[in-house]
Amino acid sequence: MPETNRIEYKREPHTDVDIEKEVIAFLNYYEGGVIYIGVDKTGNVIGVADADGDALKIKDRIKNNISPSAMGLFDVVVEEREGKEIVKITVASGSEKPYFKKKYGMTEKGCFIRIGTAVEPMPQGMIDKLFSTRPRNPIGKIRSNRQDLTFEQLRIYYEEKRKPLNNQFKKSLELLTEDGTLNYAAYLLADENGVSIKVAKYRGTNRVDLIENNEYGYCSLIKATKSVLDKIELENRTATQITSKERIDRRLWNPVAIREAVINSIVHNDFTREVPPKFELFADRIEITSAGTLPENLNEDDFFDGVSIPRNRELMRVYRDLELVEQLGSGVPRILESYGKECFRFMGNFIRMTFPASESVTPQVTPQVTPQVTPQVERLLAVFTGEHNRQELQDFIGLSDRKNFRENYLNPAIQAGLVELVDPNNPTSSKQRYVLTALGKRIVSQ
Repeated sequence: MPETNRIEYKREPHTDVDIEKEVIAFLNYYEGGVIYIGVDKTGNVIGVADADGDALKIKDRIKNNISPSAMGLFDVVVEEREGKEIVKITVASGSEKPYFKKKYGMTEKGCFIRIGTAVEPMPQGMIDKLFSTRPRNPIGKIRSNRQDLTFEQLRIYYEEKRKPLNNQFKKSLELLTEDGTLNYAAYLLADENGVSIKVAKYRGTNRVDLIENNEYGYCSLIKATKSVLDKIELENRTATQITSKERIDRRLWNPVAIREAVINSIVHNDFTREVPPKFELFADRIEITSAGTLPENLNEDDFFDGVSIPRNRELMRVYRDLELVEQLGSGVPRILESYGKECFRFMGNFIRMTFPASESVTPQVTPQVTPQVTPQVERLLAVFTGEHNRQELQDFIGLSDRKNFRENYLNPAIQAGLVELVDPNNPTSSKQRYVLTALGKRIVSQ
């Protein structure tokens, strides 16, 4: 394949190869692009001797030599072609144009743009125009209204991926504003915040008969995302059809497409509007609605082609670190493999995805039965205000006997489905916390 407006080849990764210039040109280009190291200008694979080492050096150069920060806007991976290793750099179009070399600033020596297959210096007039229209309120530049944030949940998720966070993680993950205060991205990823994501379920095809309303949030956005994914996976049951020749198992929705849609709606949601994404299950479909419109300079054709302009690059970087996102621009094409473009609806302030179910979503819904609640359990439910550990709940009730509390209060509430463990994978953990289930909240409200 020859070079195009979105593909650039470099034979070798020598220091005299201006990788920053090529990356900046794609960051400033409305479609982004891909750079291959170890391929000559005609597309012949040459390979590189130390692909892993070269990839690491390239990451450092992009991270340290380009401004505004390109973190979350590029991938550097090693690929094998024709038995040889090459380095692939995927670059998304940035939302904070113009991007430039830190050494030269916003000048024609520092700013570049892609024109066809060539990289040209950006005229000063274009630099000034792009800067004047640069968005002023990305989540990385908004100061969090809380500065007492903690990040234990985020630490745990990084440790699970064997990427432990060091003491400088707030800076390296760009969770600080230019003056060193925690930003809105930090607020969204913190252990406690005011953001809640709702998953609602209706009996029919409209919003009249609400049969279930779950909230996942007031915690790290990563934890909330995983909770939403788990809930929708639970709802995405398998229907079985037996024919004379075979057994056919079919999910309500394609699981790969739905996962991509959930992740996309959260990562690209415009949180500056203080409106979280919303997930609604109807008898015949699932609707996923996120706040915001297509980024400037991105039209619907580009969107469907997989052109990526991450709205929240700080979140994108973390979601990629935790392997919730695979590659830049891969989400929409994965969805389109199973569903048509008509599933997307672009509104004035929102983007909605609607996926029809392979059969009725709600026919198997069993009526909600109110369990028998003992006075002890009733007393326990009444003291919940959020997440609590055992000692807090015991103190609220005024009990000193731990055995009595567990046998007559906590365990019966859990067995009745009124209280659940925040960390069910570690039921005996000394850091275990408890929260009301949807049924528990209903009992309290009644």
